[in-house]
Amino acid sequence: MKIREELVAAGKAPPYHIPPETGWLTFYLRGPADVAAAIAPFQANYERLSNQSGARALAPEVERPTQQHQENALAQIAIIGAGAIGGTVAALLHRAGHQVTLIVRPESLDSYTAGLRIDGVLGAWSAPVPAATAIGGRPDLALLAVKTQDVVAAIERHRRQLVDVPLVTMQNGVRSDDLVANYLPPAQILSAVVFIIATSLTPGAVTIAAPGALVVGRPFAPTQPVDAAMRILRDAVPTTASHNIQGAHWLKLLVNLNNAVPALVDRPLQTVAADPFLRQVMLLLMREGMATVSRARIRLESLPGAPVGLIRLLTLLPLGLAGAIVQRQLRRTSSLEVLGSTLQSLRRGRPSEIAYLNGEVVRLGQQVGVPTPLNAAVVALVGEVERSGQFFTPGAVQKQLASIIRRG
Repeated sequence: MKIREELVAAGKAPPYHIPPETGWLTFYLRGPADVAAAIAPFQANYERLSNQSGARALAPEVERPTQQHQENALAQIAIIGAGAIGGTVAALLHRAGHQVTLIVRPESLDSYTAGLRIDGVLGAWSAPVPAATAIGGRPDLALLAVKTQDVVAAIERHRRQLVDVPLVTMQNGVRSDDLVANYLPPAQILSAVVFIIATSLTPGAVTIAAPGALVVGRPFAPTQPVDAAMRILRDAVPTTASHNIQGAHWLKLLVNLNNAVPALVDRPLQTVAADPFLRQVMLLLMREGMATVSRARIRLESLPGAPVGLIRLLTLLPLGLAGAIVQRQLRRTSSLEVLGSTLQSLRRGRPSEIAYLNGEVVRLGQQVGVPTPLNAAVVALVGEVERSGQFFTPGAVQKQLASIIRRG
């Protein structure tokens, strides 16, 4: 109510008109210029709740720990997977003074003899992080940073070395925790929602577009503490805890549904969002996803910079206004190109995780009786790109999807 009273007193919004004593607000969205005012209460309320829960304030730059802190908290960390996310976190933890080892595929090992080459919004530097093909000794913490489709193979390969080692999963989608729990005790597993934007198209080279944040929780014991892992991860990336990490993963999945569109046309997200038809596809994918999650009664959890209210707003507003919000948010996110994880996989000639993103919405829709024709079509089209190695033109995508959108 306090935020509402402040906005009404400042003349920025009138009370809800039917009737005014409900405590709601009215925003008249006559055009894109009114969008920022409508978003403000969602963002303000999210920040207020974060502060109340003791969440650490998010900063655009990585905090450098003091020398005393480094001496007290120096940890040995194994990071399985050296792509965009694994490489980013490895470089930042190494810069903070931790002993980090990248665990890579044997065929890629020679690419990491000099460590990692980092550039982007945090500057350019070389991080001499050692790489190996197997975990040596017993690390204090292990991070699993491979794609979901590679989780089982990675855990099977390193299972013996992970006995009694806290493991943080860092995958998109909602499947990896259950996959890992088939091999490791559930109490050993922590789960992270990753809000880092980075690109790695060449082994050993990473471009950080937005350092972002992590949200960490225990998928099988939600109320149990995650303090030890958070103390380490905070040295690299602002990190908060969640007692509803599954709900946080589902919210991130709704955002990640958009990854499919750049993957179809081989263009960055900013270029896709500037195209009227492709932008419409992005929003309608999210609407199908939100309808499915709502029918399944999944309790979503807000993420840094992505409150649940804002994501719901995108699925309720007229497409033109929702599109204006998307473009505005992208401009605020990064000045560098954002490719998305699915397009990066395709450019590297690797299988994508589309089955664990849009495909997850299709599976859930079938279970709860919500049609998801657009997500199903996009899964099939990305699969075609994977098999053929040929991307679609924006016109070809419109030809494939226009009839589905008209029927919807």
